[in-house]
Amino acid sequence: MSSGFIVVFALLVFVIVTIAKGVRIVPQGMEWIVERLGKYHGTLKPGLNIVIPYLDKVAYQLVTKDIILDVQEQEVITRDNAVILTNAIAFIKVTDPVKAVYGITDFSEAIRNLIMTTLRSIVGEMELDAALSSRDKIKARLRESIADEAVDWGLTVKSVEIQDIKPSQSMQKAMEMQAAAERERKAVVIRAEGAKQAAILEAEARLESAKRDANSQVMLAEASAEAIRRITAAIGDQTGPMSYMLGEKYISALERMGEKDNAKVVVLPADLQEAVRGLFGRAAGR
Repeated sequence: MSSGFIVVFALLVFVIVTIAKGVRIVPQGMEWIVERLGKYHGTLKPGLNIVIPYLDKVAYQLVTKDIILDVQEQEVITRDNAVILTNAIAFIKVTDPVKAVYGITDFSEAIRNLIMTTLRSIVGEMELDAALSSRDKIKARLRESIADEAVDWGLTVKSVEIQDIKPSQSMQKAMEMQAAAERERKAVVIRAEGAKQAAILEAEARLESAKRDANSQVMLAEASAEAIRRITAAIGDQTGPMSYMLGEKYISALERMGEKDNAKVVVLPADLQEAVRGLFGRAAGR
């Protein structure tokens, strides 16, 4: 093989390599940063691009589509000294590739750390109950807080979502014990309230029974008084009818006492003879 052929072949290879280095095809959804002699020269957009071989170098290849950043779980202390676990996910987009590569060493790690730090600050200002029930509020404040920093790094924060926010295991146990104690307290209150209502109803029942007994006694007393008035009006000043009535009462009482199976002693009134005499005297008078 002659030396001329080798030279021509070497030149051909050099030309092919030079053309290959000078032609750059950038995929859709990406932008490439070109440096010339170590200094930023330009940004290659998607499609066919021409650079100067051996002088220009593609230093960075950036994705301009939305980037998903997963923020790891971390412990956060609330204002009332409760420990909760929280993590998040961020959606960002590179809007200025030059700032993204020259403004910060690693914008993805910077955004993660910024979100973690800001999240600790926001939750640290809130009580436990408010932190657990205010995801939307935390998300809005978080996005607002990191937006300005992201712009300086050539980024746009599309959204920040709180994936999970929950008490730590020790706090969960404490909350469960607190909830159990609260349920027991409510049960005791309900039982006490029931006993109170029962006592009130029982007292009202006794009061109503006493009122009815009193009314019955009053009615019986009024009936007895009316009977006495009528008897008095019918008898007048005569003692015979009264003695006759008392004698009948005595005899009826003695008959009832004698009918009882366990009656062994019969007590006779001292004035029985006078009552009987009055009874028979009244009968003879008839």
